[in-house]
Amino acid sequence: MKKLNVAVVGATGAVGQEILKIMAERDFPYKNLKLLASQRSAGTEINYNGATYKVEETTEHSFDGVDLALFAGGPASRAFGRIAQKKGTVVIDNSSTFRLEKDVPLVVPEVNSHALKEHQGLIANPNCSTIIMVVALYPLYKISKIKRIIVSTYQAVSGAGKEGLEELELQNRQLLAGEKTNPITFPYQIAANLIPHIDVWMDENYTKEEMKMVYETHKILSDSDIAITATTVRVPVYRSHSESIYIETEEPISPEMAREVLASSRGVIVQDDPQNNLYPMPILASGTDEVYVGRIRKDLFVPNGLNLWVVADQIRKGAATNAIQIAEELIKNNLI
Repeated sequence: MKKLNVAVVGATGAVGQEILKIMAERDFPYKNLKLLASQRSAGTEINYNGATYKVEETTEHSFDGVDLALFAGGPASRAFGRIAQKKGTVVIDNSSTFRLEKDVPLVVPEVNSHALKEHQGLIANPNCSTIIMVVALYPLYKISKIKRIIVSTYQAVSGAGKEGLEELELQNRQLLAGEKTNPITFPYQIAANLIPHIDVWMDENYTKEEMKMVYETHKILSDSDIAITATTVRVPVYRSHSESIYIETEEPISPEMAREVLASSRGVIVQDDPQNNLYPMPILASGTDEVYVGRIRKDLFVPNGLNLWVVADQIRKGAATNAIQIAEELIKNNLI
């Protein structure tokens, strides 16, 4: 593979750290590596592939001579994404900043890698819950167009970053000690609780997280006719998101056909033997890159209805791994 000068922006955060880990695991080709972060994190030392790198503050000059910049998300994307693009750096961005902009492909390699051919130097990584859902649904969509999706997500606290993990850890200890909790990252206590509210409220009392799943799915599949309703819920799980998905298709898809098609699909693992208690769970998906699908069953009242239970590690496939896969596709197809 062609070797690139690479920058990781937000290298000290959870997603940035995962990007570095996955680059090492997949032996991603690089000539030079630059680790960038905020002024607060500048000077931090990070060991990667046997070398020690000093984290630099991100500035407009950080991208001089950089072929590929992997943005881990956050304010840096809005501040520096377009600047890096204008300098000739190809940007793969994990934030929501550019996802719905017309000149920016929104890519899940298993689904729409063809969109990379039109990139203009800036590519967006979709929302983690959207990635997980479309990887599971696209193989079925290819058999029969999907008319309707009703999805409920059960999202781990690591989706809120290091602060979310620390808050759940602290509250678990406080509850065991009989102490009062003091929520900061989440609006309510998350330990021993569920919160049906992720991100800010938007029109018709849907949250931004819910509407991301609607608009991003339409863009990735190039199909705005799909009727999508999402309910996103924060749960006291450390890592890996789960989704209960109901779909209605134009043509009937039997559970048997769905299992067969999904089992042969890239990036999908079918775990569906309910009589032997085999189904996807966060504890099994964590630390892996695949999307796990189970509880595949027909709807009892709608002829073309199908239900699925889907789980994946949202830090890996839902963020860092998807970004690295995009970069690999760019190199493989001489698009960088």
